[in-house]
Amino acid sequence: MILINDIHTVSESFPNVVLTIGSFDGIHLGHRRIIEEVVREAQSVQGTACLMSLKPHPREFFAPGNPPNILLSDAKKEALLAEAGIDVLFILPFNQEAASMLPDTFLREIVVGRCHAKHVIVGHDFCFGKNAQGDYEYLKEAAPGLGFEVRQIPQRVIKGERVSSTLIREYILQGEVDKVEVFLGRKYSIAGEIIPGRGVGITLGYPTANIAPHHNAVPAHGVYVAEAVLEGKPYPAAVNIGVAPTIRNEDIAIEAFLLDFTGNIVGQPIELIFHKRLRPEKKFASREELVDAITHDVATVRHYFTLQIP
Repeated sequence: MILINDIHTVSESFPNVVLTIGSFDGIHLGHRRIIEEVVREAQSVQGTACLMSLKPHPREFFAPGNPPNILLSDAKKEALLAEAGIDVLFILPFNQEAASMLPDTFLREIVVGRCHAKHVIVGHDFCFGKNAQGDYEYLKEAAPGLGFEVRQIPQRVIKGERVSSTLIREYILQGEVDKVEVFLGRKYSIAGEIIPGRGVGITLGYPTANIAPHHNAVPAHGVYVAEAVLEGKPYPAAVNIGVAPTIRNEDIAIEAFLLDFTGNIVGQPIELIFHKRLRPEKKFASREELVDAITHDVATVRHYFTLQIP
């Protein structure tokens, strides 16, 4: 997949561009249906499957003090799009200039002028231009005069729920990570980097990897069954998210105890794949009670993954 980090600087021209546009946070199954149509259409016209994404997320631009809980790191998003068959990813820097662009200007200067789109496929809630003045009806009316075809993909409904990034965020923030796989098409994960900790886990007999996440949709406080992926290899892990009230009661931390693993991994990238929540975070009366609880959690994680083996 070719990555164009700033659509304003693109110099290449791609044949028969089939384009979709949006933030695509999460790359959930609703997004995947749109992407599948883009790829299928591109193959049918011997063209180029393209996606234009906005960075930062518009909600982050308009409300920097209250940014959305982003579901994907940039690297994971790019990997998923490439895996899905997207040939070119255009990034539209979302700044004041982009936010102020009128719908007609956006279509003429960006969709046609920069992307050279011949086919545009969008989702059910697509809108664009200053104050979201442009919608699918506007797009459909403007398309013939600008030389491209348009198509809209209806919203996907699964188990009676309308699939959306908002729905998935709500489940994650409530700690219900086991409920999102049906909407994402995969288990939810957090990508990040392992950072130095205070070494408290070692004193308890359970050294943990402390993770600084690359995106901010972090599950609710509690203990989780997860996989920790290091250098492409998954390890069963007990993950605690919270303030560790028994020990320090400080800022929120993400700590993972990797079963059957030893080694210094500070500074390495890591991905935590969440399977289920075991329990909420709890303050124990003593360190001994805390150690007993951790021991039980780790045993539960080990048993869980033992049952997953075919």
